[in-house]
Amino acid sequence: MPLIGVGLLYRHGYFRQSLSRDGWQQEHYPVLDPNELPVALLREEDGTPAQVSLALPGGKQLHARIWLAQVGRVPLLMLDSDVEENDLGERGVTDRLYGGGSEHRLLQEMLLGIGGVRAVRTYCRLTGHAAPEVFHTNEGHAGFLGLERIAELCAGEGLDFDAALESVRAGTVFTTHTPVPAGIDRFDRELVAHHFGPDAELPGIDVEHILRLGMETYPGGEPNLFNMAVMGLRLGQRANGVSLLHGQVSREMFSGLWPGFDPEEVPITSVTNGVHAPTWVAPEVFRLGARQIGAQRTEDALTVGGSDRWDAVGEIPDQDIWELRRNLREQLVVEVRQRLRASWRQRGAGSAELGWIDGVLDPDVLTIGFARRVPSYKRLTLMLRDRDRLMDLLLHPERPIQIVVAGKAHPADDGGKRLVQELVRFADDPRVRHRIVFLPDYGMAMAQKLYPGCDIWLNNPLRPLEACGTSGMKAALNGCLNLSVLDAGGTNGSSRTSAGRSRRRTARARTRTTGTT
Repeated sequence: MPLIGVGLLYRHGYFRQSLSRDGWQQEHYPVLDPNELPVALLREEDGTPAQVSLALPGGKQLHARIWLAQVGRVPLLMLDSDVEENDLGERGVTDRLYGGGSEHRLLQEMLLGIGGVRAVRTYCRLTGHAAPEVFHTNEGHAGFLGLERIAELCAGEGLDFDAALESVRAGTVFTTHTPVPAGIDRFDRELVAHHFGPDAELPGIDVEHILRLGMETYPGGEPNLFNMAVMGLRLGQRANGVSLLHGQVSREMFSGLWPGFDPEEVPITSVTNGVHAPTWVAPEVFRLGARQIGAQRTEDALTVGGSDRWDAVGEIPDQDIWELRRNLREQLVVEVRQRLRASWRQRGAGSAELGWIDGVLDPDVLTIGFARRVPSYKRLTLMLRDRDRLMDLLLHPERPIQIVVAGKAHPADDGGKRLVQELVRFADDPRVRHRIVFLPDYGMAMAQKLYPGCDIWLNNPLRPLEACGTSGMKAALNGCLNLSVLDAGGTNGSSRTSAGRSRRRTARARTRTTGTT
């Protein structure tokens, strides 16, 4: 299936995380130079950089270049507003993820949606790629793409708004990601109206038509707010949540859009999120499977899945599996010590103070992992509710455990930062700091050591606020058991094991690395 991905090229990315001496999260925003990344400018036939432009109020323009990244067989187009043609304010539209205020966020989403369609049209024109027939919006952020497609049909084929809307809906799929209303982008009605119409973008569409698509004109809604998820649902013929439970929650959350329907009849289905197995399976796990069933068959199992491909895995000797687990755990221990030492130096510690780090963690001790974003509902500090009991578990003379924790709080979420600080202060305690660690700056490089190196993956969000939770899938791919509340991931019956309903796996079964989610 030919696919095209579209996103924004954030010059500062999300953020890099470090800790102050007292454990408070600090954010840093290093500048990313696209010329040092595996991307290339999309260029016109005469060699000039291809651009898209959006009309802004007051006769101004927002210009963006198109960077192309090749992700396997899929082209990814990324829009970048840091170009000379823009004024300083417009240059900063694609500065960082979740940066700025409401208008900044609105401009990002207009560029992603409207500019994204224009970028796709430009890419297809220049490369001969087939024009897309179906558009998928991943959450409401790109929702304005539907408006651009309506405008195309009105201008190009002479359709009226309602006919163009029905045509666009027939080729639009919308995925909602969050079961938390506060996580949905909502804008003041007047702000949206200011950026559309005769003196701004999409002048051919009546502003009232645009506003009606996103206004919360249903019982319990706030009629002066423009809701990006509501627009996404009204523009999409197909809609889904990202797990069975999240589909149920979404049907209840958005039932006001279908008056007269019972929540279970609301047309929002579910397609469970997954992870890319070849990315997350440790090479050592792959090699063990390949040694038993062959490299090609193992490769096929990772990309296609299916338990029937893994019959021979049951013949792997227990000792080989145990040696693999210890090897992966030992690699994690080395990684943790290196990162912990770097973190303490950033916090102001001198080398003479850090001798204790050489004894942090033990490759022969049961290792529990917890790594994710840090909103309050994910309950980072639930493990601290009974600190004496946790200390007893960490320091048990015969059967100790050790815990590796990582995660970033949103830069504007002081509550999340307080949770990080609380965990860090506990982990700094000299009595337990060799058994529990917090690693700052969680990212893919850290994760690729963390998931395989853990024996148990801990997941304790407040049900049902976890839309899906894919971290446990990555852990399970490497033979890590899941200890989870019955959240969305647990009720999927997927690769995650729920507390109180755990799947009893033998040591052999823990090595299975199918891509099934």
